[in-house]
Amino acid sequence: MADPMTAPPSLEAIRARIDAIDAQLLALVDERAGLAVHVAAAKAAAGDGDKFGLRPGREAQLLRTLLSKDRKAARPSLVVRIWRELIGDSLSRQGPFHLNVFGGRDPGRAVEGARLRFGAAPPLRQVAKPEEALAAAKTPGGVAILALSSDTPWWGRLLVDPQLKVFAALPCLTTWGPLSALAVAQVEVEPTGADITYWVTDAPGSAQAVEEALGRDGVAGDMIAEAGGLKLFGLLGYYQVNDERLARAPGRLTGVIGAAPAPMDV
Repeated sequence: MADPMTAPPSLEAIRARIDAIDAQLLALVDERAGLAVHVAAAKAAAGDGDKFGLRPGREAQLLRTLLSKDRKAARPSLVVRIWRELIGDSLSRQGPFHLNVFGGRDPGRAVEGARLRFGAAPPLRQVAKPEEALAAAKTPGGVAILALSSDTPWWGRLLVDPQLKVFAALPCLTTWGPLSALAVAQVEVEPTGADITYWVTDAPGSAQAVEEALGRDGVAGDMIAEAGGLKLFGLLGYYQVNDERLARAPGRLTGVIGAAPAPMDV
């Protein structure tokens, strides 16, 4: 006979505990959503009501802090998914916030990645051309999510449009699959301590030759896309636009087009 002092709780007791936790979670989520309204009011009072509240660096640091805490059962994917929804809902309450997705050959995957990254709150529009997504990113609260699977080198356009910057790589967890899209907006990109810088070059020759040239200057990077005579590289670390090492890199038309936090589960 099982010892009543060590016997596991009954199914009814477990369900009762889940119900109690759900009630507590709802109260906390509701309180957090209310605070987002107060944030919007405080920004308006300070004259910043028309500024986009998106701060990708702060979001990354928040999520990394949460993932670093001791957990018994909650997987990283659960933690990230919950807080992405909370953050997205908060941003949508603070002002304009909308997603514009160019999915290339796999639009369903791009839409799924956009929702995983930004949550269900912001309205989402699918577009047929990358130019449409980039144009929408220039409107208040606009974010463009653009697939890398397309033959269109849309990322090269950012070389001549420095207002727009890559600030996020989708997905943000390796367990959700390989890099498939980048997010672009008119937003300040700040270092987070573990970043990938996105750099474009028109250097001829192989990707390996460019990678070796970068390596000789202490820059580690891998090519992630190539089209239209342009190559897109992901460089390990955070690099400024005017970094001298990149100025010496191969290519006549080159430049940094943004940076994003590295995957959070590696």
